[in-house]
Amino acid sequence: MQRTIISVVLGLLIIVGAIFGAKAIIDSKKDRRPRPQKVVKIVFVDTITNGTVPIIVPANGNLVAKDRVELFAEVQGVFKKGSKPFKTGQEYTAGQTLIRIDASEYYASVQSAKSDFYNLLTSIMPDLQLDYPEHFPKWQNYLAEFDLDKATPELPKVTSEKEKYFITGRGIYGDYYNVKNLEQRLSKYSIGAPFSGILTEALVTEGTLVRPGQRLGEFIKKGTYELEVAVSKTYADYLAVGKKVTLTNLNKTQTYTGEVIRLNGKVDQATQTITAFIEVRGDNLREGQYLEANLSAKDETDAIQIDRSLLTDNDQIFVVRDSILDLIDVKPVYFSDKKVVLKNVPEGETIVSKPVVGAYAGMLVKVFDEGGPKTAVE
Repeated sequence: MQRTIISVVLGLLIIVGAIFGAKAIIDSKKDRRPRPQKVVKIVFVDTITNGTVPIIVPANGNLVAKDRVELFAEVQGVFKKGSKPFKTGQEYTAGQTLIRIDASEYYASVQSAKSDFYNLLTSIMPDLQLDYPEHFPKWQNYLAEFDLDKATPELPKVTSEKEKYFITGRGIYGDYYNVKNLEQRLSKYSIGAPFSGILTEALVTEGTLVRPGQRLGEFIKKGTYELEVAVSKTYADYLAVGKKVTLTNLNKTQTYTGEVIRLNGKVDQATQTITAFIEVRGDNLREGQYLEANLSAKDETDAIQIDRSLLTDNDQIFVVRDSILDLIDVKPVYFSDKKVVLKNVPEGETIVSKPVVGAYAGMLVKVFDEGGPKTAVE
């Protein structure tokens, strides 16, 4: 019995000791959480200096030759080989023959008509000498200068009513204008270059049968081109004929100076834009080449230009005051692809020049020292 009591007492003592030991171990373990460090973001700033910001309206388009001729046939015949091959890229000087169509058959009919006209003139000379001797010398000189291998010369000027009736009654005028009409059509068998340029399209080759109305090719003048661009109607009032425009190629490696030569008087209802035509010259330019134009619309005074990413949706920008971010209201006056022109920005204000992730008014920041103040006017 006594042994049982002792066992129970020892068991209770062990249990109580285990409880106190466990509590002591638990109390000895201290879970100390580290105090979070306060992070202060570094910001880049600029000091505002208001000035004059030019409003540059970007536009783009493809060059089109200012002088161009689409070549069409007005007569029928076989296309003949000329002094130069009729192929794309071939250059011609003004007056050189572009197209020759076989006119041997038609030429014979023209010569026949000219011969008949000459015979008619010869037949009236005896009567003219008898009835109107005072007019005979000029008509005799006309016959003497008449050459079947050359263009028919203009008829002598009639100086009296009697002479006019005599010439008209013999059918001279009718035959004369018939011959001139045939000669005019004969000239259409050959097409000359109206100016020095280059053939950009050739649709026929030697030996091709050409029909009236058939398109033969296209001929343009090199060096002078037009660029058609669409400009927002908001800035249409600032554009004027004669205004200079800076143009660049797609790679920004070449710069050209153009001039506004025409402005469309109609606003495109779908896009609310006005078409402007810019003339540009350059020996290394090509038709169809893509160019970007920078149209100088106006100069905005007391303004600055910053990145669009710095402007909030509420037309506000961040400023730094005593290492604290704050927001101020501004007035955007022009947006480009990457920039925005602002007004109502206080002179000398320190603004954030690069976007800050998670920025908010009242945020504690540290200004990055770049060695001196900067201006926000670009």
